[in-house]
Amino acid sequence: MNARVRRFLKGFLVTLGCLVVVFGLMQLIPYGRTHSNPPTIKEPEWDSPRTRELAVRACFDCHSNETKWPWYASVAPFSWVVEFDINSGRSLINFSEWNLPYPLASYSGLSVRTGSMPPVKYKLAHPEAQLTDQELVELARGLDATLKPAGQR
Repeated sequence: MNARVRRFLKGFLVTLGCLVVVFGLMQLIPYGRTHSNPPTIKEPEWDSPRTRELAVRACFDCHSNETKWPWYASVAPFSWVVEFDINSGRSLINFSEWNLPYPLASYSGLSVRTGSMPPVKYKLAHPEAQLTDQELVELARGLDATLKPAGQR
């Protein structure tokens, strides 16, 4: 083995070792492992069981207290992203705590129609959330019928 190859391998192994140490240290940071699912207090009065079914598939993991925590939600740095996304989602609209006001709830159907919800990264990790075009139309209409005030529908 010539000196150039040895230098490359040594640099590669040192870099790999540093990455392993950093990854191990990340696991010591406690954020992202609470995995709490508080009890459901109240759900909206769904316009139909079908709307709720579609919302459960595409929305509930981030927008309810019925989150199904995937295995990677316990491994940093993925756990940080998952925890942040769920906390953010629940703060904007939480279908399990419908006793609180959610000013942006009436835009839920629009978010589905424009493709901003569910987000691409969520759909990549959760194939069950990849709704067909027809299901997206149904979900958007159902969310509008459920969440928009009567005068805005």
